[in-house]
Amino acid sequence: MLYGGRSGEHEISIASAAAVFANLDRDRYDPVALRIEKDGRWILADRPPTAASAAAVIAQMRNGERGRGGREVLMPARPGGDTLLRLARPGGDAQAPALMSGLGLDVIFPVLHGPYGEDGTVQGLFDLAGVAYVGCGVLASAAGMDKDVAKTLFQARGLRVTPWVVVRQHAWQAGRDQVIRTLSTTLTYPLFVKPANLGSSLGISKVSAPDALGEAIDLAAAFDPKIVVETGVPDAREIECAVLGNESPEASVPGEIAASGEFYDYESKYLSGASRETIPAHLTSEIAREVQRQALVAFDALEGTGLARVDFLLSSSGELFINEINTMPGFTTISMYSKLWAASGVDYPTLIDRLITLALERHAHQQQRRLSAF
Repeated sequence: MLYGGRSGEHEISIASAAAVFANLDRDRYDPVALRIEKDGRWILADRPPTAASAAAVIAQMRNGERGRGGREVLMPARPGGDTLLRLARPGGDAQAPALMSGLGLDVIFPVLHGPYGEDGTVQGLFDLAGVAYVGCGVLASAAGMDKDVAKTLFQARGLRVTPWVVVRQHAWQAGRDQVIRTLSTTLTYPLFVKPANLGSSLGISKVSAPDALGEAIDLAAAFDPKIVVETGVPDAREIECAVLGNESPEASVPGEIAASGEFYDYESKYLSGASRETIPAHLTSEIAREVQRQALVAFDALEGTGLARVDFLLSSSGELFINEINTMPGFTTISMYSKLWAASGVDYPTLIDRLITLALERHAHQQQRRLSAF
């Protein structure tokens, strides 16, 4: 189990990992806790995480409580046989690592959210190392993380997206007034301003007038030099659908989020405790089937494998817009992804089993690829 990470979603990842550890069948699995610190070091943890929620982890971090102890490890970017990880020598001398005997990993479950975890970076490392891993591969992970690229792929597959404009940080710094004029004439308020590559609604602002646009773009640019500005859907309902599978994926029943704030931001998701979920969502059977169909189309558009959560906006007039895809969504027992599958007849321990099986099947299929002409 790989968790933590360098992104702003570090705490959510720890909570997700704690839930997986608590529900793994110890008769079938012998889990190993690998924690990525915020500075990027990989730690073989002395004990797995136990926090019950993201809010609890955030509170611990704010109180100065850091991750449990452990030893630093390295993962060579090449197939490693039975011993995949190398244990750094005492004192943190990673330049002279000693082989850790007996630590062979059959499959890695990267419960990592956001950049440097959900964006194809660690997935590429796993592919180089020749190890099976849960979830989407490099392409789907990278494309799913980038909101601009994902929208482009969805639109190419005939899915409806809200109008959007990409703002580059260098263009913003060179001509703020011109960018604001262009956005105000191209898009319709209210607007949502987002870092292109980030999750958990970090750095996102809702803007109702041009005079608030500059501050919102500055905030988003602090997280990513690529900013997505898109037209909002007034009075939209937020509908989510979970996908599970490889070549023949399935879609869960749709659910609905009623945010406690003006939109479903970081505070609403993890801290306020006031947002409400309805599973299954109160939809006509026709719209529910359309949500499931579009979720599978979106998953296929990115060449997804394993799992994803696909989020939609449903307007008051019944128009359905795809909002985004999350290739490693929050994974606690009370996260939408797991609750959507529970409502669809797949409980949490079974869901973990399915994902590990899918990872091993995908890896076995990849191993059959021919890589050389000789």
